[in-house]
Amino acid sequence: MSSINKNKKIVLLLDGQTVQATAIAEYLKKSGCYIISFCDSNNSYGYHTKFVDKKILSPKSKTKGIYLSFLIDFLHDNKVDVIIPMNDDSATFLSENKNLLSNEKARFIIPDKDIFFQGFDKNQLMKLCHKNDFPHPRTADLSEVTTKEACSHVGFPAIIKPNITTGGRGMQMIRTESQLSDILNPTINEYGDCHLQEFIQPGGKQFKVQIYRDHLKNEIHSTVIEKMRYYPEKGGSSCFNKTIYFDELVQLCNSVLIKLKWDGFADFDLIEDPSDGIIKIMEINPRVPACIKSSLVSGIDFALIILNKSLDMEIPPMKYEPNKYLRYIALDLLWFIYSPNRFKTKPNWFIFFGKNLFYQDFTWKDLRPFIFGFLGGLLKQFNPKFRKSKKGLRV
Repeated sequence: MSSINKNKKIVLLLDGQTVQATAIAEYLKKSGCYIISFCDSNNSYGYHTKFVDKKILSPKSKTKGIYLSFLIDFLHDNKVDVIIPMNDDSATFLSENKNLLSNEKARFIIPDKDIFFQGFDKNQLMKLCHKNDFPHPRTADLSEVTTKEACSHVGFPAIIKPNITTGGRGMQMIRTESQLSDILNPTINEYGDCHLQEFIQPGGKQFKVQIYRDHLKNEIHSTVIEKMRYYPEKGGSSCFNKTIYFDELVQLCNSVLIKLKWDGFADFDLIEDPSDGIIKIMEINPRVPACIKSSLVSGIDFALIILNKSLDMEIPPMKYEPNKYLRYIALDLLWFIYSPNRFKTKPNWFIFFGKNLFYQDFTWKDLRPFIFGFLGGLLKQFNPKFRKSKKGLRV
């Protein structure tokens, strides 16, 4: 990397194989950065984007010791100014190794381990919400109470949830105490400690609030996204959304981060309970989500914010311009195939172009990520374990 312009900031993306890495890389490139990504697969979106200058096949970030050695060796041999994690595994890795990696010259912003897990662990987050009267579903910690006590507190139907999970993995609908007793130990053995949570009936809106918070300077930058379609429809990921104004949700989520003393980026998932109209906090994702492009095209450049805050640089003025739509066409196609509402959805599914319509996994400026990411996703569908993990909530 000796030929890199010395004025360019060098950014390393961990888990750069992800779809969000393509959007983050594009906007970092606009800011004049040289971008390197660690990718654990070459059949992926991020590995083939033209916006990354150097792609390196790496171990998976969840292989903690191996990954740590790989990263430290790379940092010793190469100049890196800023590290940014792209998914839960690499965000967890950075938080757990924050003290050790602080000896390296590369900078990154991630909450300390205890703060990180108080937000990322769904059970701990629900306890914090309960203690501070933040709206959330009724929840019982299955490591602290009996199944009978948990069912009595939460009621039916309910959901058993692993404390740390993504994409609905390990979640299952519970309708009786005996059912909970039957599946509790197998679920814990596969996914770790769990909690029981009331099931919020369908019919309410779903939102994401994305916030960058510097708790020392009391500075925040934020966007709000309304999910309009998601796959699977029972506990899946957003495949069509729009950015909106919703200051009350920003204030609510910021209040949670204040209690946590959170530094850096956080992505909240919230659901409106149709039984009482209250929008309730469900989880915090401690890294940029797959739909980060919604915020970027709406004027809030979280890529630049993370870069500059990591380097103690000022953030230039940014104007939030919502009402931008983002479509994840690969998932939206699956939604269309399986949803009974395929011809009733609004906006119409067959609208493919528009001034304010953007694509999460596709751009004419960078076609290769879509081609290889789509093929990589198709190959994963032949893996029974992967298909099981993407079923969403089991009922």
